Amino acid sequence: MSKVLVVEDSLTQREMISTLLKKIGLKVTVACDGVEAMEQIQANCPDLVVLDIIMPRMNGYEVCRKIKSDSKTQNLAVVMCSAKKEEFDRYWGMKQGADAYIAKPFHPQELLGTVKQLLRG
Repeated sequence: MSKVLVVEDSLTQREMISTLLKKIGLKVTVACDGVEAMEQIQANCPDLVVLDIIMPRMNGYEVCRKIKSDSKTQNLAVVMCSAKKEEFDRYWGMKQGADAYIAKPFHPQELLGTVKQLLRG
């Protein structure tokens, strides 16, 4: 069973994304901000991270850069999922090393399809 870490400061969004992922048989853990995300990743390296950008303590761009610059976690798949939906935001997210970028609000199938594809990858 693949492990996914959902990093989202909004409780509603966190629960919605977690529920969607659990429904397709994934083991889901959660973090409320970037600092907690890095602690979770070190403690039990997930197979994929769904990462919000605008969060307290450490934003999603910083988390993604840290993941991708560490030899132990650089192959970890990262899906940025953010309300920042301008083309520049998508470009900047991919430039930080994200494997995919999904703008909120999103269709559940868009997220699930992306996650499944990256986990197969």
